[in-house]
Amino acid sequence: MLMPKRTKFRRVQRGRMKGAASRGNKVAYGEYGIQALEPGWITGNQIEAARVAMTRYTKRGGKVWIKIFPDKPVSKKALGVRMGSGKGAPEYWVAVVKNQKVMFEIGGVSEEVAREALRLAQHKLPIRTKIIKREEAESENGGE
Repeated sequence: MLMPKRTKFRRVQRGRMKGAASRGNKVAYGEYGIQALEPGWITGNQIEAARVAMTRYTKRGGKVWIKIFPDKPVSKKALGVRMGSGKGAPEYWVAVVKNQKVMFEIGGVSEEVAREALRLAQHKLPIRTKIIKREEAESENGGE
C-alpha cells in the first residue's frame, strides 16, 4: 500500500478542500486521464485498486501514471473507547483530491482500450469523475 517513508508529524488535522485545483488539472503525460468532479479523500487502497484494474485490462500494455499520493494520515480511536485522552493512532493514509484534479493518466494504447481501462478504474474511486483527453493546445506551437 502507498504511504510516505517518513513524515514530519504523526498526526495532522482534517483541513478543507475549498476551490478547484489550479495545478495538475490537465492531462500532462499520457493521452487520456481521470479527472475529479468533486473534492474528496482517496485512500491508498483505492489508488492501488484503480491501478490494478487499469493494468489488468491493458494486459500491462501502455503506461499508467498515478498523479496523486496518499501523504495525509487519518487517525481513528479504537471501537468502544470513551471520549477524551488524546487523538487516536494513524489508521490509514489518504490523498487529498480537489475538484478538477487529474488523478490517473494512461498512454500507449488505443482510445477504446484506454477508455475502458479508465472506466474500470472509475468504479474503484469514491468520488464522481470523468474521462478526459489530452488537449493539443495551440499555445505549444506559439499560437499559430
